Amino acid sequence: MIHLSQHVTRTVRLRKVLLASLALECLFGAVSHASAQTVAPPVTPAGITPLAGNVAFLEGHAKGTQGYVCLPAGAGASWTVNPARPEATLFTTVLGKEFEIITHFLSPDTNPNENAPNPLPFGSATWQSSLDSSMVWAQKVGSIDAGSDPSCPNTGSIGCLLLQSIGSQNGPTGGKVLTQTSYIQRLNTNGGSAPATGCAVVADVGKETLVPYTADYYFFRSKQ
Repeated sequence: MIHLSQHVTRTVRLRKVLLASLALECLFGAVSHASAQTVAPPVTPAGITPLAGNVAFLEGHAKGTQGYVCLPAGAGASWTVNPARPEATLFTTVLGKEFEIITHFLSPDTNPNENAPNPLPFGSATWQSSLDSSMVWAQKVGSIDAGSDPSCPNTGSIGCLLLQSIGSQNGPTGGKVLTQTSYIQRLNTNGGSAPATGCAVVADVGKETLVPYTADYYFFRSKQ
């Protein structure tokens, strides 16, 4: 009985390894060929829609936090977005399992393009591929309030955005998954808005908080 139980356990483990390997192979194949693929983002208002001639090639579902810092406001204080704290991880689902594909954070734009501001800020919103370490930096060029459109339906959440690439960089081994990015959309946001309490009086100034949010990110490239 013991030998049978051990055999069953080994078989189950082997199946899990094989399934995981298959899922990873599918994931690497899908992302590696992203430049030749398109995905279908929802219809969006003109203010957050990329210019004609751009197509979506990659989608990721984000789980992250929006940072806020309590700053003086009039005779009291109010929560303000902390520009140094965009933090999120983007996932895709393969064979029913979530796999990390991109991380989102703040970093210096070390390879700016013609759209980059001059001078560059100390740090810019960054997305880095978890598979080949290619990177894209982007800045906001459009936004709508959550709850104002079916593509951004959750009233009270952080807004939905259109961001334009201001720089990109290949991965250390030449990976280019994200370097082709021209625009990024943040849609279907849920959560992430500033707290209603905790920052009202001068004594609160200096407090910081991280508010969880989810969103869908779509990455666009110039149509070829």
